Amino acid sequence: MGHARYTYRLRVSSAARTALAAEWARCRWIWNECVAKSRTVHLHNRATGQQATCGPAQLDRMLTEARARTPWLRAGASVPQQQVVRDFGRSRAKAHKDIRERLPMACRAGMPKHKKKRGTPASLNYTQRGFRLKHGRLHLAGGIVLTVVWSRELAAQPSSVRVYQDSLGHWYASFVVPAQARPLPSTGRAVGVDWGVKETATTTSDDHDLPHAEHGKKAQTKLTRYDRMMARRRPQKGRPASKGYREAQKLRAKSHKKVARQREDTGRKWAKKVVRDHDAVAVEDFKPKFLAKTTMARKAADAAIGATKTALIEMGRKHGRDIRLVHPAYTTMDCAHCGARAKHALPLGERTYTCTACRTVSPRDKNSAHVMLVRAGLNPAGTDGTRPPGALLQEAA
Repeated sequence: MGHARYTYRLRVSSAARTALAAEWARCRWIWNECVAKSRTVHLHNRATGQQATCGPAQLDRMLTEARARTPWLRAGASVPQQQVVRDFGRSRAKAHKDIRERLPMACRAGMPKHKKKRGTPASLNYTQRGFRLKHGRLHLAGGIVLTVVWSRELAAQPSSVRVYQDSLGHWYASFVVPAQARPLPSTGRAVGVDWGVKETATTTSDDHDLPHAEHGKKAQTKLTRYDRMMARRRPQKGRPASKGYREAQKLRAKSHKKVARQREDTGRKWAKKVVRDHDAVAVEDFKPKFLAKTTMARKAADAAIGATKTALIEMGRKHGRDIRLVHPAYTTMDCAHCGARAKHALPLGERTYTCTACRTVSPRDKNSAHVMLVRAGLNPAGTDGTRPPGALLQEAA
C-alpha cells in the first residue's frame, strides 16, 4: 500500500520560530553549496572530457568536512542537513534521467537551482532519529519543541516528518506513516476518464463528469484589487517594504491559498465519488505542464488537472480500486466504436467526433473517454456498444 502523509498545523513559539529559521538558514546554505559544486563538476567535465561525479556520497563527505571546520554549521542538527543532501541528489538524478530519456523540454524536471533567502519557504525533513512525539508535542533534534494541533489521530507510528512553512507564514508538520487499505464494496462497473480544459474531466458516465469549477476566476476581482494595492505601495529598490505593502501581500497570499484549497477539495470529493461507484478506472496519463506555454494557461491552471489526477490515483489506491493509466497519444483521433484513426488531428474547437470508417458521431470528449476504457482492456465487445480496436477489420476478414 505504500505510505501516506498526515499533515497538522503547528503552534510555534517565538523561541521555536527563531530556532527553525536558523536551521533553515543552514539547510539552505548546504543546498546552495551542493548546486555550486554540481555546476563546477559539470563545467570541469565539459572542459576536460572527464567523467567526474557529484553524487550524494561525495556531498555527504563534503558536509562532514564542513561541519568539522564550521562552528555555525555544527551548531545545527545533522539530520535535516543530511536530508538536504539526499533531496538534492534525488532532484539531480531525476533531471539527468529526463535528459537520458530525451523527454520534451516542457516535460523535463530542471536541474536544481539556488534557493534565495527571500521567496523560498522553509522546509525541514527529519528521519526517526531526528524527532519524537512526547505528551502530544513534537520534539525535534536541536531542542526544538512544537505544539501540534491534532485534528485527527495518526494511523501508525510515523517514520519521518517534514516541518514546513506556507506562503502565509503558518507552520505545518507532515508525518509519513504506512498507508492502510480501506476496501469498498464491489460494484462491477468501470469508467474511463478524459482530461480537458473546458471540462476538467469527462467520463463515460454522465453522472461523474467534473465541470470546470472556475475557483480562480471567481476570486479574480479580489486578487486584482490586492495586486493594485501592492503596486501602489511597492517599495523602492533597496528600501524595506512598508506595513501597507506587507498587509496587501498577506491578503493576496491568503486569497491564493483559499483558491488552492477549494481546488483540492473539489478534486478529492469528485475522486471519492468516482472510486466509490466503480471498481476499475481507466485514466488518461495526461501531463498538463505543456499547457503553461499556451493560450489556455490560465484556464488550465484554474482547472488543477494535475492535482485532480493525483487525488484520483491516491483515492483508488486507498480503497483498493483498479486504476489504469492510459497513454494519451491519439486518444482524440481514434474511434472508440471501430478503432479507426482519423487521418488528421481534430481542431481544439471541434466538439464533435465523426468517424470516417463507421460514420459514428459522438461528443469528442466522450469518445476519448471510451477510448480509455478500450485501451485499458476494461471495455470488451458488446459493453456500452463499443468494440475493441480493429473489430470491424476482423469481421470483414
